[in-house]
Amino acid sequence: MQCPECGSTHIRKNGLKTGKQNHICVQCGRQFIDQYELHKGYTDQIKRECLKMYVNGLGFRAIERVKGVHHTTALNWVKQVGTNLPDANASEEFPEVGELDELQTFVGSKKNKIWSSTAVNHFQLGILAWVVGDYSAATFEYLWAIASLWHCFFYVTDGFNVYPKYIPDGDQIVSKTYMTRVEGENTRLRLGIARLHRKTLCYSKSLEMLKHSIRLLIYYLKFWDVPVPA
Repeated sequence: MQCPECGSTHIRKNGLKTGKQNHICVQCGRQFIDQYELHKGYTDQIKRECLKMYVNGLGFRAIERVKGVHHTTALNWVKQVGTNLPDANASEEFPEVGELDELQTFVGSKKNKIWSSTAVNHFQLGILAWVVGDYSAATFEYLWAIASLWHCFFYVTDGFNVYPKYIPDGDQIVSKTYMTRVEGENTRLRLGIARLHRKTLCYSKSLEMLKHSIRLLIYYLKFWDVPVPA
């Protein structure tokens, strides 16, 4: 048996809940029962409405209060669709000018800072590539592996000291003035997911859940719709 939150197999029994065996994860403290009836009785319309509420800034508890769908059910719907979505939608053409920026959030606790590094086309809406991790060159390296393939005329950044290690001399322009596109996309991420709001009680309990959430929001901002869980 694995914890549905962190994947740990260090699980203990923790009494009964509604007549069913309840368990608790020793690693993260998550409580759960053997099986949740995730989708029984819920129509595709309800699932779509809940997911749209999620990518419009509501947390799982708020969705539960409004729609009457248990917050764990809504959480598992996000996991389902997020697992099958790409990190970003392929661009029809490589950008001539790229923009790079970072967004700070938390995972596990507000002492554990995590950054999402984002790459966009200066002239078009949408996030083309992103990666989450610590504030280091190792994290940015994954993003640069994609952005470097664009062979942009130049990349606009905020001057993060890691960038010169990867961006060739003369190809980087350090200017917050010309970073409106990427900062706008990061703002849409913050407004779209409650766990990314600047001042909030919500934050991701796991890195995977944060990734699922970002994938779902990027899909929604591209197509203004959400996939429906099976």
